Amino acid sequence: MSPCPVSRLDESMPNDQIISNDQTRGIVAGAAARFVFRPQQAFVLRHSGFGGCPAFTLLEMLIVIALLALLVALLLPALSRSKASARQIRCAANLRQLGLAAQMYWDDNNGNAFRYRGAATNHGDLYWFGWLARGNEGAREFDPAPGALFPYLGGRGVEMCPALDYALRQFKLKATGAAYGYGYNLCLSAPLDQPPVKASRTTRPTETADFADAAQVNTFQPPASPSHPMLEEFYYVSTNEATAHFRHAQRGNVVFCDGHVAGEKAVVGSIDARLPAQLVGRLRPEILMVP
Repeated sequence: MSPCPVSRLDESMPNDQIISNDQTRGIVAGAAARFVFRPQQAFVLRHSGFGGCPAFTLLEMLIVIALLALLVALLLPALSRSKASARQIRCAANLRQLGLAAQMYWDDNNGNAFRYRGAATNHGDLYWFGWLARGNEGAREFDPAPGALFPYLGGRGVEMCPALDYALRQFKLKATGAAYGYGYNLCLSAPLDQPPVKASRTTRPTETADFADAAQVNTFQPPASPSHPMLEEFYYVSTNEATAHFRHAQRGNVVFCDGHVAGEKAVVGSIDARLPAQLVGRLRPEILMVP
């Protein structure tokens, strides 16, 4: 087989088909002249992609982004409400457990209701929720085991309301960590020099509060001060002090002595003006008083 012929421009091509250097430069210059850069075309993203499918223009992309932003703006409030509703449901479950534990305590103690506060001991104080040492705020030791309801609840985690924001810049811890997020109805607690209140005195158990969402505005214990009020845990609710916390869409969860949980609004004009945004106020006195 003969080798393939090798053509040479200067040998195999006719003279009239040979392109000179001047002609080449003319062709390139003509092509460059016909190409005119238009800035607006730099932003057009439409072209044939795979399979000849057109892509988006800049305007179409901006419209899509605007629609997505609108959808996000519409969905975020709904998502926020869903989270708030979930926290309220979890809080109600916690209070229901506290109410059941209180009823078991009454059954085991001849119908006597436990006191809010007991004797001082071991450089601290006994409360219904446990032992709290004395000392600087935020550095006090806490032990839940001596609490009246601990034998029935143990460490189930029902003591903390998920809507109580411990990460709040204006929040002040009492113990070294979170202790309790709910308050006991002080009307069910007898002074130490008097016999315990009998649970049978709650002749209207469906209308008498047992525990509720609670907190307090503190201005007298550092790092809080009159010029720097701070929110903190609080452990009872009463008829004359603003210690109920309306942290669920301006309502506070309350478990009643029959075991049901309901949301309550603050008494009109009772919100603590020192931190009004935190919605600490008073419950209706009629659901707290015991005959």
